[in-house]
Amino acid sequence: MFAVIVNLRVRPDRMGEFLPLMLRNAATSRAVEPGCHRFDVCTDSARPGEVFLYELYADAAAFTAHLDSPHFKVFDAAVADMVIAKDVRTYTEVRS
Repeated sequence: MFAVIVNLRVRPDRMGEFLPLMLRNAATSRAVEPGCHRFDVCTDSARPGEVFLYELYADAAAFTAHLDSPHFKVFDAAVADMVIAKDVRTYTEVRS
């Protein structure tokens, strides 16, 4: 498995617009990308404007395919001016 965690800071005045687009992107990823096994969108009311993503892919190539997908490119362009900061971290599963 290939795990991706993303911390996003979204302009607080744009969260209402951002979250439906984010949820649609996650649902589409799970539905049409065979290598996408999980895509969770999380928030915490104690930290308004912060969105945490937890994504699991079959491998790094599946994540690259996600980034190259038409639906992700449309989403990324639509939210570009809503996102203040983005921290993306990737992890490869360690097997014994």
